[in-house]
Amino acid sequence: MYIVSVQAHYDAAHFLRNYRGKCERLHGHRYVVEVALQAEELNEAGIAYDFVDVKRYLNELADAFDHRNLNDLPPFTEMEPSAENQARYFYEELKKGLPPRMAAALLYARVWETPTQWAQFGAAPFLPPGGAGPAGAE
Repeated sequence: MYIVSVQAHYDAAHFLRNYRGKCERLHGHRYVVEVALQAEELNEAGIAYDFVDVKRYLNELADAFDHRNLNDLPPFTEMEPSAENQARYFYEELKKGLPPRMAAALLYARVWETPTQWAQFGAAPFLPPGGAGPAGAE
């Protein structure tokens, strides 16, 4: 089984309406969103999926959140903009927007709020030994 993963990032603000604590106040994060697709075979070029193609779809979604208050954007006007709900949003939108072969291969969407905290929607996580975080995390 081959697994291909790409990441995108966006800087955004949010607050949690139904939370008591620091996160109920407006604050921001440099989010990293990671998605993974699986394949059992490689194409004639020796690749499962072209990173460029996968990242193009992911960047379109992430760019819509960049430098915005997530609470002002659908679906988060009605739903909490938690990392969990953001991961589900990316997963579901990619399922709808990717070409059928790629959509069927989507394993998960993972949203990192910090270099050490993430939420995921989809299949069980695939972590390399040591559980490395997002690329370029500081």
